[in-house]
Amino acid sequence: MTVPLNTRQDIRELDAAGISRCEIARRLDVSRNTVARYADMADMSPAPPITSDRPHPATDAHADWIDSVLSADLGAPRKQRHTAKRIYDRLVAERGYEGSYESVRRHVAAWRRGHDVLAARGFLELEWAPGIAQVDFGNFRCVLDGMPTDAKLLVVTLPHSNSRYCVAMMSERSECLCAGLRAVFEWMGRAPTTLVLDNATEAGRMVRGTVTESDLFSRFRAHYRCSSRYCNPYSGNEKGSVENAVGFLRRNLLVPEPLVASLEELNASLRSGCDRLNASSLARDGRPVPEAMAEDLAAMLALPGIGLDAVRWSSAHADKRGYVTVCGRQYCAGPAWHDRDLLVGIRPDSVEVLADRGRHVATLPRAWGEGGPVVCSSLLIDNFGI
Repeated sequence: MTVPLNTRQDIRELDAAGISRCEIARRLDVSRNTVARYADMADMSPAPPITSDRPHPATDAHADWIDSVLSADLGAPRKQRHTAKRIYDRLVAERGYEGSYESVRRHVAAWRRGHDVLAARGFLELEWAPGIAQVDFGNFRCVLDGMPTDAKLLVVTLPHSNSRYCVAMMSERSECLCAGLRAVFEWMGRAPTTLVLDNATEAGRMVRGTVTESDLFSRFRAHYRCSSRYCNPYSGNEKGSVENAVGFLRRNLLVPEPLVASLEELNASLRSGCDRLNASSLARDGRPVPEAMAEDLAAMLALPGIGLDAVRWSSAHADKRGYVTVCGRQYCAGPAWHDRDLLVGIRPDSVEVLADRGRHVATLPRAWGEGGPVVCSSLLIDNFGI
């Protein structure tokens, strides 16, 4: 039984006044053991209100087995770990458990609270040094040259200053990523020291802690002398600045759905919108973004004299009509090149076809989505004499 604080105080005061402990017990209607306990207590400092652990006879006999299962789960895929219900079912089937499911659930919850399983769900306010950029893609719709179009928004943020930049692209392919980053770098006038990305981009993939980058993005990083860091695409706290910026820029610059004649027109509108928002926004420490941006720029890298050509080169075999297939679409190299092995340069806005040690065959506009073969009018003149 818990003795009220005022009763404890009365016991100690009466004891200090020289009243016998039998008399104190009689006056306060408590046992002599209680009087002795509080009269002789050397320290009355407040103790933390921690509930003492009580025995759990139903699960204590199986506690080591349950803990071993949960420990082994730390190395298993997230969606293939034991739930409390699965552990309960195994206890009943394999170990003859006769207790309740609630007892198992409480034990599992207590184990997880004492380990790092739930800690990963928390969020930390991260400090970002000047010159570091976060990169991510978002989806949006627009009406492009009269056609409803699903497109991609490449967003780059500088978390230190809260500067936000975006470029509309047709895809997340590595050539689009690198072309978009180049546009943002030239927009800022400097190159970030580090790019923080996730596996959702075509820059690289991190599998079991090992990153494999695409050849084009590795060349891009080498060209601009910046490093990269990859994180989990489902862990928004690792790159929260750009995660928030994707939604912010989409709501402020792409609502309602833009109606534009070309991607260039849309990007000009996005650029003026980002400049306006950056000029009127605040950094995380309350300073105006342009003031904090000066620190970002001072820490960033100078741009090289030549911008990187964001092109992926691949081999392609022309069919009997002289068509090559690139990313699911057919491009006409011309009948003269039928049944030939050709080299194709894939850029965000064009497909270049080469042959015979670099001899130029054709340059055609890049096509996206489903559709028929791509044929350039000048190519028809060259190959058919029209």
